[in-house]
Amino acid sequence: MNTDSLFRPFSLKTLHTKNRIVMAPMTRSFSPNGIPTDDVAAYYAKRAEGEVGLILSEGTVINRPSSSADPNIPHFYGDQALAAWQKVINNVHATGGQMGPQIWHQGIHANHASGWLPNTPFEGPSTFNSPGFENGVAMTDSAIADTIAAFGQAAADAKALGFDTVEIHGAHQYLIDQFFWDATNNRTDIYGGKTLAERTRFGVEVIKEIRKRVGEDFALIIRLSQFKPAAYDFKLAKNESEMEQWLTPLADAGIDIFHCSQRRFWEPEFEGSDLNFAGWAKKLTGKATISVGSVGLDGDFFGAFAGQSSQPSSLDELVRRMDRGDFDLVAVGRPLLADPNWVEKIKNNRTSELKGFSKEALAELI
Repeated sequence: MNTDSLFRPFSLKTLHTKNRIVMAPMTRSFSPNGIPTDDVAAYYAKRAEGEVGLILSEGTVINRPSSSADPNIPHFYGDQALAAWQKVINNVHATGGQMGPQIWHQGIHANHASGWLPNTPFEGPSTFNSPGFENGVAMTDSAIADTIAAFGQAAADAKALGFDTVEIHGAHQYLIDQFFWDATNNRTDIYGGKTLAERTRFGVEVIKEIRKRVGEDFALIIRLSQFKPAAYDFKLAKNESEMEQWLTPLADAGIDIFHCSQRRFWEPEFEGSDLNFAGWAKKLTGKATISVGSVGLDGDFFGAFAGQSSQPSSLDELVRRMDRGDFDLVAVGRPLLADPNWVEKIKNNRTSELKGFSKEALAELI
């Protein structure tokens, strides 16, 4: 495989990466009571040492009482958690890496399998997580305002700690995505609406608040998805026009990079073109994009939870699309979860040393 295109540097505002490879955010649940441990810090440092261009952290929740549905996912608020994140970014920078936290609110969510619950009910645009499933309360105007402020504070804290960027989690049926989706946003106020364009308002206000707190020169990423975790063929934007009406307000509010989540990066988004989600996002907004989805493996992420193993696969199609200009960066998840040296092996064409992936890798932090 000729992977030279993946190893060109990339610069945008505060980002100056040595290559085009991004470590995708992957929830690991190894931070008891929301505090990242020394093992978590070592986990990220190993990926920086392994030549990952940009590390995006696992989702880390903002300062809202029910932003988390899991006691072991990290917080991005509070003295203890922020001190732990300071250690993480210091270690990443010490090895020449760059990193941003993915800041997150899980919205209306199912109860954790352990029985653990936050102190207050889950909150969202409505009481629904999906059609027919309710488990929380609809947010009041004050709750929305406080949540927007909490996103802004998390981003400001990330900048103060020395992180190089921030990614907003706006995908995968969590809070911001719940505002986008008409099945979970049945509001009749300014945060609702019949069209996807109208339902971008909450996301737009989050982005504007973050941009105000971090300034114009700080790189800002948002992760979006068309699909839902239980409906992989779902499309939030049904066509190019709806996608443009969805993404343009987010770009205008201050997004620099769209991180376009899909199951398989090679699958076209709309009929009549082989462009994937990241390709369309770049074409419609002119902004930089990150493509992701089964990069380097022959099976998708969700299959791993069902016990399906994946084996290494060619990157030729990925490189073809990148060389064509479809996207600027490539996010890699499971290969980097299982092997901190995956990037080095790709760079040096040590393909015989590449590892597959099995669900057992999810249970350990290496």
